[in-house]
Amino acid sequence: MTQDADVIVVGAGLAGLVATYELTRAGKRVLVVDQENEANLGGQAFWSLGGIFLVNSPEQRRMGIKDSYDLALQDWSGSAGFDRDDQDRWPRQWAQAYVQFAAGEKRAYMHDLGMRFMPTVGWAERGRGTALDHGNSVPRFHISWGTGPEVVRIFAEPVMAAAKRGLVSFRHRHQVDEVITSDGAAVGVRGTVLAPSTESRGVKSNRDRAGEFELRAQAVVVTSGGIGGNQELVRKNWPVDRLGRMPQNMICGVPAHVDGRMLEITENAGGHIVNRDRMWHYTEGIVNWDPVWPDHGIRIIPGPSSLWLDAEGKRLPTPLFPGFDTLGTLKHILGTGHDHTWFILTQSIIEKEFALSGSEQNPDMTGKDLKLLLGRVGKGAPGPVDSFMRYGEDFVVRDDLRALVDGMNAIGSGPTLDYAQVEREVLARDRELDNTYSKDLQLMAVRNARSYLADKVTRVARPHKLLDPAHGPLIAVRLHLLTRKTLGGLETNLDSQVMRSDGTAFDGLYAAGEVAGFGGGGMHGYNALEGTFLGGCIFSGRAAGRALARDLG
Repeated sequence: MTQDADVIVVGAGLAGLVATYELTRAGKRVLVVDQENEANLGGQAFWSLGGIFLVNSPEQRRMGIKDSYDLALQDWSGSAGFDRDDQDRWPRQWAQAYVQFAAGEKRAYMHDLGMRFMPTVGWAERGRGTALDHGNSVPRFHISWGTGPEVVRIFAEPVMAAAKRGLVSFRHRHQVDEVITSDGAAVGVRGTVLAPSTESRGVKSNRDRAGEFELRAQAVVVTSGGIGGNQELVRKNWPVDRLGRMPQNMICGVPAHVDGRMLEITENAGGHIVNRDRMWHYTEGIVNWDPVWPDHGIRIIPGPSSLWLDAEGKRLPTPLFPGFDTLGTLKHILGTGHDHTWFILTQSIIEKEFALSGSEQNPDMTGKDLKLLLGRVGKGAPGPVDSFMRYGEDFVVRDDLRALVDGMNAIGSGPTLDYAQVEREVLARDRELDNTYSKDLQLMAVRNARSYLADKVTRVARPHKLLDPAHGPLIAVRLHLLTRKTLGGLETNLDSQVMRSDGTAFDGLYAAGEVAGFGGGGMHGYNALEGTFLGGCIFSGRAAGRALARDLG
């Protein structure tokens, strides 16, 4: 049968674009198949803040950060907690290879394509409090100048240029239902042509059937993303034994098209899925007042100063501070029997410490607008944060604590907060600020953060009492659990070739990005260090493209 291309790439997200870019560099003909319309080129990566995990970068060195491959691998290993001899065989190798990439050619690879980074480096996932456990020992979160759209652009532009040369063609609104195999090898895909959609990027599109298709090639690369937009699959794979009960209420951090369909489809063809129960969901979600997709939630990327209370007004235990241990905090929250928590903070804290994840929530960096960016150091919260304070259903702003608690109860979706309990937590925390030293580990962490110049200047507020009117008004934020990433997936070798359950490689079938657990079927293990999701799409897509460019006739 006549081949439609050398390679079929299923999914037009970041991993698919990277694989296509590498293939076209070698002169291969690529057919990109995607169930969404052309407005969604770049997939979920477009919506991201553009955080990139780099090790011993020039940006780090300029900030006085001493990082190394050994330190990063120590942090990665402590966070991953690999403990499955069979399912973690390839993820262990991917983890080591990825950290080498992050400490080596990753920055140059992106820089040569036009990527530039913010001069300051963020400190994400600060960890559980010991050197060998989960968390980043140093700041490694490099924000792309231009955020997610720029990460997409540096690969999309050469891909579109290759399309003009006839090397790339797109089949939008083509939903793959089956991977075609012949003599044990993947040779194509077939599926449903969906009715046209003119919806804007991220908006849920129709699934109306308009026809069928079948396409053939020497190889198929699956880059279709994870399960974060499909709460049914999230519930099916939820690790009750490790995280506790499945929450009743979660808002959605990704568009509806992040549906995980290709996992089962690829498994039905003979691909092996590992670490299904490993996933990454955030605890600091807020309902988007201006939603794009169903149940659209935004994650607050918090600094370390906000007082974190559970649904009953009790302070979260050490070391579950804002920005420290995502899954440890998630497990604790679920153990309370409720699905929401609260931040209590001040105007001074929100002005300096609140950032919102997402390209659309950061118009200054996304638009590369220096004048707008400099406005962040002035008085007042950043514009998008201020909009949530004004219009978001999860924000309460009051001048005194009693009025604040009354407002929290007015919007609360759980137990009524007892004012005396909340007051007790706030006063106890504030008393610890009468001296420059303290037994309060969160306040110690705040002071430690401010010893890093970038945090002191741009990210972490000067320690102060919450009830100090000079720093008011008081603010409370109701926090929801927010679906996001899939950490397990299709098992792949270091060429991104899909493995079968018997440990052999699946001829002609490759997978990259989130559908492959960002590489190997779960290179993050149980936890992520942040800035590693986009990088995982780039690394695994690059591996698939280069392997096929090398091996195809």
